[in-house]
Amino acid sequence: MNIFKQLILSLYSPASIATWRRQGIGKTILFVFLLTLISILPTSIQLSKGIMDGVHTTQEVIDKEAPNFSIKNGELHTDMSAPLTIDKGMFTLILDSTGEVGVKDLDKTNTTIALLKDEMAFTAGGTVEQFSYSMLELDVQKEDIVHFLDSLDSLLVVILPIFIIVIYLFSSAFKFIGISILALIGTLFNRNGKEALEYRFLWRIAAYSITLPTIFFMIMDIFKTPVPFGFMLYWFVSILVMALALKEIPQAKETLD
Repeated sequence: MNIFKQLILSLYSPASIATWRRQGIGKTILFVFLLTLISILPTSIQLSKGIMDGVHTTQEVIDKEAPNFSIKNGELHTDMSAPLTIDKGMFTLILDSTGEVGVKDLDKTNTTIALLKDEMAFTAGGTVEQFSYSMLELDVQKEDIVHFLDSLDSLLVVILPIFIIVIYLFSSAFKFIGISILALIGTLFNRNGKEALEYRFLWRIAAYSITLPTIFFMIMDIFKTPVPFGFMLYWFVSILVMALALKEIPQAKETLD
C-alpha cells in the first residue's frame, strides 16, 4: 500500500494499523521519516522566515536608525546619555552604554537584541541568551556589524537548509526513540488472551499510532496555537490509538515469522 494512503488511514483506522504489523521494516522506517518531515515543515518555514526577517530588520535598524557606537575593551561606547529603544513591533533594538538597563529588564515575550554596557542579550520565544563582550573578545564598530549582517544575509541561503536538516535529523531521532518506548508500553496491552506479538511487530504498530497526535500538533503549529499539557496529550492519544489497534488483532493464533 502507498505510504501516503497509510498516512491517511492511520489517522482514523486502528484496524488498518493492526494489519500493517507484518509489513517490511524498511517501509515502516520510511513512513517514520516521511511523518517527521511533514511534522517539522510548519516550524521550519516559520523559523526560516523569522530568521530572514530578523536579519533584514536588524540590518536596516542598525544602519539607518541606530547612532554610532563601538565595542572596545569589553564595553559599549556611545555618545548617548540615556538608553535608546527602537521598537519595530515584532523586533526591538536596545542600545545602552549607561548601565541603566539590565538583562532582567528585557521583555522576554518580544524578539529583542540588546547591546548593553558590558554584554549583549538576545530574547526570543520567552528565553534569554546573554554574552559578555569580553568573553566574545569583541572590538567592533557600527559599520562592522552592518557589514557582518549584510554578509550573513547572503549566507542564509546556505545556512538555513543546513539548519533545517539538523532539525530534521534530531526530530527523526526523537521520533524513533518515542516509537521504541511506545512499543514497550504496547506490551502491557498485549496480554488479553491473544498470542503475544513480538516486539518488532509492536514497533511497527507504534510507528503508525503516533500519526494522529503528530499531525494534530503540526496543525496547531501552523495556526501558532499553544496546546495545554501538550506532552501528556501526545502520549495519551498515541497510547490510546495503539491500544485500539491491538484490540483489532484476531483472537486466532498467529504464526510469527
